[in-house]
Amino acid sequence: MKNVAGYYFITDSTLSRKGTLYDVEQACKAGVSVIQYRQKIGSTLDLLNEALLLRKMISPPVLFLVNDRVDIASSVHADGVHLGQDDMPCKRARQLLGSEKIIGVTVHTVEEAEQAVNDGADYLGVSPIFSTSTKEDAGIPAGIGLLRDIKTKFSLPLVAIGGITLENAGKVISAGADSICAISAVVSSSDVYGTILAFQSLFQRE
Repeated sequence: MKNVAGYYFITDSTLSRKGTLYDVEQACKAGVSVIQYRQKIGSTLDLLNEALLLRKMISPPVLFLVNDRVDIASSVHADGVHLGQDDMPCKRARQLLGSEKIIGVTVHTVEEAEQAVNDGADYLGVSPIFSTSTKEDAGIPAGIGLLRDIKTKFSLPLVAIGGITLENAGKVISAGADSICAISAVVSSSDVYGTILAFQSLFQRE
């Protein structure tokens, strides 16, 4: 899972200034390692059609993952899925998608991380690091302490998410994050491309 490194891009149509397709185009241009399609609004058909468009836009080495929806990921031949604690269990998703697909799992505790590792996750999304308004059910901020704890216990790549900004991202990377996501800081920006590059540069300094 060497691909999961640097800035990890997640779409958000409710925060985007110019739309998901534009944002993804800019993310590809900026050289992100992963693009996760996260869409909570619209019918299954709407999601499928948009995911098909994104599949045509995103090519290796960039990974294309779908949030929550194993059915959509399978239908558009995405590289994998990202699952939350209330989504389809990782074990079941693995049975449906097969061994070649990538499965990421969001975890909020060391115990959840251990379960995800045992269930065959390819990487862990550690959330929320700081307070965030992007996801209403994100939970109580864990801070970088949880990130450090998980880093010492497991070898899977860690993606940090939740309240991350250019100002605090450096200490998150120093705490062990292999990748970071800052949804609102990027898609709400007037310069999606430039903001992603600014986050990417933080990894180059490490």
